[in-house]
Amino acid sequence: MAAGWAFPADWPLAEVDDVCRAVLAEDDASAALHRLGAARAEAGAGLAETLLDLAALHAVLAEPPGSTGIVSPSVDAIPARMLRSTALGWGDVMTRRAATCAAENPLTGLATSAYLRTRLREVYAEARVAGSQEHVLVFVALDLTRTSGWSRVVAMTLLADALKEVFDGGETVASIGSSVACVLLRRDRHLARAVSNLRVLAADRLSVDPHVARSGPVEVWLEELPPTCDDALSLIAGLGR
Repeated sequence: MAAGWAFPADWPLAEVDDVCRAVLAEDDASAALHRLGAARAEAGAGLAETLLDLAALHAVLAEPPGSTGIVSPSVDAIPARMLRSTALGWGDVMTRRAATCAAENPLTGLATSAYLRTRLREVYAEARVAGSQEHVLVFVALDLTRTSGWSRVVAMTLLADALKEVFDGGETVASIGSSVACVLLRRDRHLARAVSNLRVLAADRLSVDPHVARSGPVEVWLEELPPTCDDALSLIAGLGR
């Protein structure tokens, strides 16, 4: 954690296990690293962060016997084969996204974080002209640390179903991370009731499957929009991780 992989929620991936298994067995890890690079891209990690994570792994592997255990990652020290495989995996995902860019997640039906960022820019432009900000953000998060594999996808799909049922009046409902969703909407007198309904409905949806129920209780909270659009984008990016 001191050297890289700053977000522990990103760790429980099959791709991570595959890389660890390959390097410990001293096998060719190229294919596993390609899959790891793709998984980091899917998780929203940039190339710089992905390569720093890889550098942390390499620093641990290259640590001499009897050292203190404190390692210093250096991207420049990563062997070319490891660097190339990971970067290609990351790049393949980003290329595919660029070629098939859509405004909705095909599994959950929620808007993408890219679409939410566009809407935020529009909302701030509208507020600048009107002289007042009428929109707020509602966030909803699951604890997926006790679930794995397909159960995580099912949990987010059930949560999306609850979100779309509660917020069905033209609000922007988006997925911003593997376990976090966000609603951009105008503040009105029905807001408190909608948030309360979401808590109840989401809990009801998740209770149908014992493997998925572990991801509860659902955390729902309201955030005022920050003073600037850049601050709002940073907030979304941070909470999505």
